[in-house]
Amino acid sequence: MRTAIASVAGRRVWDSRGRPTIECEVMLSGGATGRAIAPAGASRGGREAVDLRDGGAAFGGLGVDRALAHLNGEIAGALRGLDAADQAAVDARLIALDGTPNKARLGGNAIVAVSLAVLRAAARAAGVPLWRHLAGERPPRLPMPQIQIFGGGAHAARRLDLQDLMVVPVEAASFDRALAMTAEVYRAAGRLMAEAGRLHGVADEGGFWPDFASNEEALETLVRAIEAAGFRPGEEVAIALDVAASELGAKGRYRLALDGRELTTDGLIELLVAWIGRYPILSVEDPLAEDDAEGMRRFTRAVGGRVQVVGDDFLVTSAARIDEAAAAGACNAALLKPNQAGTVSETLAALNAARDRGFATIVSARSGETEDVTIVHLAVGWDAGQLKVGSFARSERMAKWNEGLRIEAALGPGARFAGRSALAPARR
Repeated sequence: MRTAIASVAGRRVWDSRGRPTIECEVMLSGGATGRAIAPAGASRGGREAVDLRDGGAAFGGLGVDRALAHLNGEIAGALRGLDAADQAAVDARLIALDGTPNKARLGGNAIVAVSLAVLRAAARAAGVPLWRHLAGERPPRLPMPQIQIFGGGAHAARRLDLQDLMVVPVEAASFDRALAMTAEVYRAAGRLMAEAGRLHGVADEGGFWPDFASNEEALETLVRAIEAAGFRPGEEVAIALDVAASELGAKGRYRLALDGRELTTDGLIELLVAWIGRYPILSVEDPLAEDDAEGMRRFTRAVGGRVQVVGDDFLVTSAARIDEAAAAGACNAALLKPNQAGTVSETLAALNAARDRGFATIVSARSGETEDVTIVHLAVGWDAGQLKVGSFARSERMAKWNEGLRIEAALGPGARFAGRSALAPARR
């Protein structure tokens, strides 16, 4: 069998923050190989798969020697001889081998690197690009991008309470055009920051380092940047927010440090609804904390008919959590992060659960990223509809946007672009 796993090997590599992470390389009996790197998040949901780190003094406690030992020992031995073309069986073996609900024993970082590497090896053995391997007979679509312009929250030393202020080029008719429009907005935002004496480099995901007197000033500046780039806010380029509210508080109390305010659940909902009324916002991610299910339900009821309400920490790429949220009327879109779930199969199960419930889906990178472009192929091959990988700067981000351009070129004149219709509630 040419797709039997012959060897599994891991090595320490480095992510975009200069921190250790894991690369896995899988070789099949027929000679095909696959390689993947585990990313790492800074803003993390309490229920997501756990990275196994070494602790101690080296690398600030973030070493991965223990996880690598598991990968090169127990995991490699357990997978040898399995069929890489049967991703579900490989991932089931990994999940059973670990034996914990959050991948804590062997390490979510080790497990996701292996799972993704097996997927890539299977595609290589089939002699097709990964996106085609995933799409099968289904016609693929290029996803609508959400692209960060200002970075905040845990990605920018909390200089801004909001974690991501992003643009969505809703007028674009192709992936190439979407990126070109974003490039103009990003450039305009940098120019506005420079003219105001506030240009101080970029945050973890490449968005401009925030230097604002309030959270609302950041929103106002983003609208000005869209206009300065020559676009009509809301009609041609709209705004997406990642509030990452779990980073702001818990148990229904939220602290906006930049504004010097503490809000209840109702107060935060009122503030966000007011912003949606004043600014061209069409997507809000994690508007309430992961422990505030009732708040998420009330927010979705208030705005879900006109705005995309995205669950990230609230859903943690979990099919079960998505089913629960849908039944409660909370969220209408799901963020999908392979390392949050831990395996390819669990990520796909979450996507299918979201699709079955009428949710929009967004494949997402993490703040600690690498040159690995696998998630772009997942977004295209699974027809997720939307893709979020950070800003329009830093090579670990641009590698992914550029991979999307290559896939669009490979599809030729018949390439399909998801466009505005991929966003909730427009897709319903």
